[in-house]
Amino acid sequence: MTVTTAQRAAIEQVINVIISTTPSRGKRQLSAMFVDLVDRKEYPEYYELVPEPRCLSDIRASVEKSRYKDAMSAYTDLSLVFWNAIFYNESESQIAQDAVTLKDVLDSEWRKHSVLPSDLRASPPPSSAQKVHAKLTAPAPATPEPTPAARTSTPRISTPKPAAPNTLRASVPAAASVPATSKTVPILPRTPQSSVLQLRPLSVEMDVDVEADVDVVEGDSVMGTSAGVGGGEILAGGEAEGAGVGMGMERDSESDEIVRVLEKGLPKWKGFENVGWMGNVGHERHIDIIHAIKSYKDVVGNRFAAALEAVPEESTIPYLSYTTALSLKSIETKNRTKQYESSKDFDMDMTQLFEKARRWHEPSSESYGRILLLQRLYQALTSTNPPPGPPYSSTTNFASLRAGPGTARPVHATHTADPEGGVPGVTTFRVSNKDRTFVDEVQYKGWTIKLADWLHLSNPDDPGRPIVAQVFKCWVSDESAKKGQPGLTMCWYYRPEQTFHPAQRQFWEGEVFKTSHFADHPLEDIIEKIACQFTARHIRGRPRPPFWYPGWPLYVCDSRYNDRERVFVRIKNWNSCVPEEVRKSDEFMPIYPFERTVFPRRFASPFIGKGAIKGPGGIGHSVERVEGETVDAGTGRKRPRRTAGGDGPSKGLYVGLGTQGSITTAGGNPSSAQPFQYQASHLSLPLQPHRVPPVVEDRSIVSAAGGIALLGGHAHIEKLPSETAKYFDRDPETNEVLWFSAPPLNVAHPPAPKYSLAYLHFLATKRKKEKEDADNMDVDHEAAKKQRLRTPPTVTESLSTLFADMSRST
Repeated sequence: MTVTTAQRAAIEQVINVIISTTPSRGKRQLSAMFVDLVDRKEYPEYYELVPEPRCLSDIRASVEKSRYKDAMSAYTDLSLVFWNAIFYNESESQIAQDAVTLKDVLDSEWRKHSVLPSDLRASPPPSSAQKVHAKLTAPAPATPEPTPAARTSTPRISTPKPAAPNTLRASVPAAASVPATSKTVPILPRTPQSSVLQLRPLSVEMDVDVEADVDVVEGDSVMGTSAGVGGGEILAGGEAEGAGVGMGMERDSESDEIVRVLEKGLPKWKGFENVGWMGNVGHERHIDIIHAIKSYKDVVGNRFAAALEAVPEESTIPYLSYTTALSLKSIETKNRTKQYESSKDFDMDMTQLFEKARRWHEPSSESYGRILLLQRLYQALTSTNPPPGPPYSSTTNFASLRAGPGTARPVHATHTADPEGGVPGVTTFRVSNKDRTFVDEVQYKGWTIKLADWLHLSNPDDPGRPIVAQVFKCWVSDESAKKGQPGLTMCWYYRPEQTFHPAQRQFWEGEVFKTSHFADHPLEDIIEKIACQFTARHIRGRPRPPFWYPGWPLYVCDSRYNDRERVFVRIKNWNSCVPEEVRKSDEFMPIYPFERTVFPRRFASPFIGKGAIKGPGGIGHSVERVEGETVDAGTGRKRPRRTAGGDGPSKGLYVGLGTQGSITTAGGNPSSAQPFQYQASHLSLPLQPHRVPPVVEDRSIVSAAGGIALLGGHAHIEKLPSETAKYFDRDPETNEVLWFSAPPLNVAHPPAPKYSLAYLHFLATKRKKEKEDADNMDVDHEAAKKQRLRTPPTVTESLSTLFADMSRST
């Protein structure tokens, strides 16, 4: 239900009354400390403590522009302004007392308007700091409401006490506006008795002395998981309790706090360097570039600059390289008034604006993709060889390559050899050294790119999902047409949506897969620096600068992916995945260690569920194995691989899920020798000798329904929560919850034989007597045996004998 015109006018009146409220004595406006944003530079801890800061000016602007879906959303934001101040400041401070007074004014004025909802909540909203921090600690007693006498009395300003080490004291107004799309993390809560937030001591100097890096050597493995419905718990020693470890594993709040505290203490990125900026051109060229960015539209008329203009001018986003206000409009104004002394200053402002826009919009969203496309267009316009135009158009979204991950094929691929088609001749399987001179590093728009750096590159197929790649060579072209132009040879990493995998497969948060695809990219394809950790280090810490800074995108890699054979190979030798120049180097991506091992969250396939997407990959059969090992389909034993290279074709048989759950060969041909149940987890157990599980029948609901292909794209598969699964019986072999398509039949079972108490007493007495006779035997064994065999005849025997005698006598 949208906000009506009458409701909007009423809300504006409420805000006006709040802003004009003064104390009973004096002319001071109580709302003065709540109108504008808190200075992020002076009080950065405020934005860490308060999940959703709000201020009156931003709320008023949102009401005027009809951004609220209903009136209660506006009330929630207004109340947050004052709840945040009550949480952040000492209860005796002037700010907290003003917040309590204005909260009462809000409620009373709101109820005066009949067009506004009257069911107002007395407690803080769920998104308030009071509720968010209460989830991380024991419930604290609610802050008592001040009495009416206290509210009307003259406020008493408390004198701040010196803060203790490693504490943060609340002493500024708590009013700021952060959009709902901003990502927040849980913070250590304040104790109810004090306004001082106790933080664990953490400093960069302390971490530098800690040497807990993980060597990149063969055999450095990570605890894996196996499939199961019920789930289990990960033990400290790396072992799994139960067969269902890791399925849908939930990350606890303590793990989130461990990650947050470590990242909070890491050094912040100092921003772009003074290298690689565009040469001097006239400000008229700057105007042309801005006009091209603002006016760019797609084939259906969507103006992409709207996503750039939606970014707020204030720098409220954490971990930015700057704190000054910046927007496309301010850049255009500075350029028209000729405030830029050089093109480098203009180029730096535009690059920082794209940095802010990338952090503002949700990754992989449509708006995020438009930002990256505009950035690639801007970098093309500022290059030495700009595209023809205006108007500017491109079939590859201005990227240099003709296809991206999932659709690009190597130089030797053809349409006939590749059943999925694709674009051949885009990538290679090795690094080329033809017509180029290798260099140690290259510079581009404030970045210094070196060997083994990870980058986001422009994706010609989907700008919202930039290519994740690692630098294997930096070079300068020696070709006559490109003489002196620098470039990079990159090794591509695939995202989950760029692979083919079964519907049951799960992926780690931010997981990517190493491939054997290498591609040459010009510097204009660079979006930003990122980082990618292999699991052995990702679960133990975060990369040290300059390899990664908080705020940079961070990925994790656990497996290789062979897109020709659809084979996932869990990496055992991490050295084989990085350039040989940095192998065995202690200086390559060391880490700041966590307090303990922290595993990433796991998510279902991107093609399954409510937010299912379309990608170059899809749901299909795949093969899972561990690097360097194959499984003999006949004996079920491991045997060494006979082929070299982790991503090349192999002659051996790999157990995988075929079309009907059969064993699949490396070539993808199903064999009907015996069925095989796909294990939903993509991580294997620790690398040690283990027994191949016995072949069991696939009795899942999906199989009973005819398979995922028969269910169609609308099927939604979810894991049964462990707290629910524990109440049901499980299969002794697979540890999966037993399910049946119908209740058991009501079949009459024959009654078990029953005996009278007299008969049972007789048997017990007989056995007791026999036992006593055996214990007290003082005669010959044979005589005792004969004596024990003389038992009195039963009634039936006596009657039979009597009847027989009577019949003979007659």
